[in-house]
Amino acid sequence: MTETRRKLGFLVCLVTIVLAVLDLQIVSAATVPIVRDLDPGHGIDKIPWLVSAFSLASAAMLPLYGRLCDVVGAKRVFLGALGTFLAGSALCGAAPSIGWLIASRAVQGVGAGGLMSVTMVVIAQLKGPGEKKNKGAGTGGIVAGGGMAVGPWLGGFLADHASWRWAFYVNLPLGIAALATAVVVLKLPRVTHSRAIDFPGAALAAAFSTTLLLVTEWGGRQYAWASPQILGLALASAAALALFLRRQVTTAEPILPPSLFRVPELRLGFAIQGLMGVAMTGAMYYVLVYLQVARGVASSSAGLFLIPMAAGITAVGIAAGRLTERGWSERTFVISGAVVTTAAFLLLATTGTTTSLWQLRTALLLVGIGFGQLLGQLIQLVQEAAPRHQLGVATTAVRFFQTLGTALGAALFGTLLNRLYDGPGDVGSLAALRGAAHTEGVAAYVSAMDTVFLCGAGVMALCLLLALRLPKDRPAQAEPVRDTVAV
Repeated sequence: MTETRRKLGFLVCLVTIVLAVLDLQIVSAATVPIVRDLDPGHGIDKIPWLVSAFSLASAAMLPLYGRLCDVVGAKRVFLGALGTFLAGSALCGAAPSIGWLIASRAVQGVGAGGLMSVTMVVIAQLKGPGEKKNKGAGTGGIVAGGGMAVGPWLGGFLADHASWRWAFYVNLPLGIAALATAVVVLKLPRVTHSRAIDFPGAALAAAFSTTLLLVTEWGGRQYAWASPQILGLALASAAALALFLRRQVTTAEPILPPSLFRVPELRLGFAIQGLMGVAMTGAMYYVLVYLQVARGVASSSAGLFLIPMAAGITAVGIAAGRLTERGWSERTFVISGAVVTTAAFLLLATTGTTTSLWQLRTALLLVGIGFGQLLGQLIQLVQEAAPRHQLGVATTAVRFFQTLGTALGAALFGTLLNRLYDGPGDVGSLAALRGAAHTEGVAAYVSAMDTVFLCGAGVMALCLLLALRLPKDRPAQAEPVRDTVAV
């Protein structure tokens, strides 16, 4: 590829990252207009499925996307994922009913599963010989941070001044332009040594992740943890995991090769990414709930408190290239990120009912600086250490473990908070309490939330211990010679 093609290809990747990040944020601000328009009587009960259908489909596709990248080439998978995402966006915008919208969100999620993960594979293959090693991670961090800050505002603006349907239609102009440009400019290598795809393994991975996410979504909310529904899903998830692991060690071309876990950087990188997903749940969700429950901040204004976190991620993206030139390795970034994030959680754990909101913003800024180092650099670390013919599988596995960690974090922290809360009623009834009961309930909630943040600090401290075990020097890989073609 010429330098011009590389730059255009990199721009296409940034656009798709914007689409992926925006779509995670933009819909939450439009839920009330959606219910009012499509099903004012019973739609509010189905709103959680707008998020769940998207996340379930996205997570289920990740292992398959990685293997497809290594077999048929990242370009074809990238185009397929982007095309599916745009088709789902169009169907969402045209939805005549809430059921149609939920099904369309699942289609959109199938495509979105590849927008962040496969895009990072494309970026890795686009880099020229003299390219900065952290260019993709740094610029991607800037774009992701900006999207995190702009997404909720854009969703609310479109819902208030146009129509909620434009929260989905807004994807189409940029997405179609990116798709057309990618078809013309991208010419990426494709390894042709094997065309085998472990579809049974991919199906088992999808079954495991789907049932696990349903357990974490429904447990303690729609159904009690000891209910037949949750226990049945948990057993199904365990069975799917056992069958998946057996399949991976017996099949010739596994969807998630066990050999990856023999590489220290990959083994530790996957573990750190999963633990980081656990901690991210506490950082984002419980801060927003605290603002609304304990401080009376409106839900639309509470989202603005994430701007410092987005600013931290963006600042790291800007600084990553310069720090790399000064000798910072991926290992240094990961250790530094774990230290800063641990400190941020310890600061969040001191939050009280009258804590200065500027202290909260400072803590979220530190969270952004810490996560910003971890998010981009862990992918970079994994890509540098992965065998070249397994680049796609290794890259999408990072995102897969983060998704599972996020789901487990939501369940574990939610259960812990409910167990620790000793105020009147339960956590869900806080908003309905008045007078002294409300004051007592808020104090009990904040006390329980502080313990949750302390647990988050413990999770990030474990990440730090794992990061310190990362090898300081990576031996050169002896890759077998394989035939490649440009597609």
